[in-house]
Amino acid sequence: MSVYVGIDVHRKRSQIAVLDEEGAVRINRNVSNGVGTVLGVIGDLPIGTPVAFEAAYGWGWLVEMLEDYGYQPHLVHPLRCKAIASARLKNDKVDAATLGRLLRADLLPEAWIAPLDVRQQRALLRHRFQLVRLRTLLRNRIHAVLADGGHDRAGGFATAPGRAWLAALDLPDASRRVVDDLLMLIDAIQVPIDALDAQLAAHARGDPRVKTLTALPGVGTLTALVIIAEVGDVTRFPSARKLASWTGLTPTVRASDLTVHHGHISKQGDTWLRWIMCEAAQTAKRHPDFADTYQAIAARRGKKIATTAIARKLLTRAYHLLQAAEHDHPRGRKRATR
Repeated sequence: MSVYVGIDVHRKRSQIAVLDEEGAVRINRNVSNGVGTVLGVIGDLPIGTPVAFEAAYGWGWLVEMLEDYGYQPHLVHPLRCKAIASARLKNDKVDAATLGRLLRADLLPEAWIAPLDVRQQRALLRHRFQLVRLRTLLRNRIHAVLADGGHDRAGGFATAPGRAWLAALDLPDASRRVVDDLLMLIDAIQVPIDALDAQLAAHARGDPRVKTLTALPGVGTLTALVIIAEVGDVTRFPSARKLASWTGLTPTVRASDLTVHHGHISKQGDTWLRWIMCEAAQTAKRHPDFADTYQAIAARRGKKIATTAIARKLLTRAYHLLQAAEHDHPRGRKRATR
């Protein structure tokens, strides 16, 4: 007897629906998140039972638990699932049962479940960039305080001479307190950033794909690591166009009969990969390989669209390099649900 499970995952609680092979709901229960409580509902189901859930907040623990106990996790694309299963009546019970029915009918718009090591590498890189963004925010705050007092220094204050210049300024007591506190926070944040940089550099030395990708203009070691981590198993993309679409770098298309409208990029997909490719394109657009293309598009559509086009072309090259690297040095990898 086949059984199908749909789970509507939330931050603290989840709704679990169990359907039989006829599609009838046998169980539809709300439980607190946790291995014990979830197994209290599905623990008696056969090994290999498929379980569907949306890529919502904090789904990593659920994947690990399902895999550890022999179930088949199916990660669902929330936006596409909403388009398929939109209903007038919507609540947690309905959503969980709907996931189970779509799973039973093999209509789930599934997303790739990255292996744990890939998810951990993504977490490290994203953490590093978030710390750098926080450091930038603090530096900008110091600039704002100094500007309010009519002070400015072209070279900034991150260097030793800049710190000495900042210490010699005659600032009001409140402004001095703010500046000193911000400098203390900046110095504190720099410690984990340096540690992460050392760890990521060591990881990069052991991955031949990093050296391959850094041959591209605008792609350094960190950029290459982000591309590798965010793309994951490159063989899951049948073409570079599919990868660009997944990244959100392809234009939207609205077509009806003979009328076709091309809009801006969709911006739906991997935010981090899209951001890093656009950052790399800022340098790549000046390289001889891309300069002519950039200038031609910029003249017609503007610099912003031209830079996005270069980012897409750069990602296309990265795709082919990763495909070649995978062909030359196939890696033992875990085939995940797609």
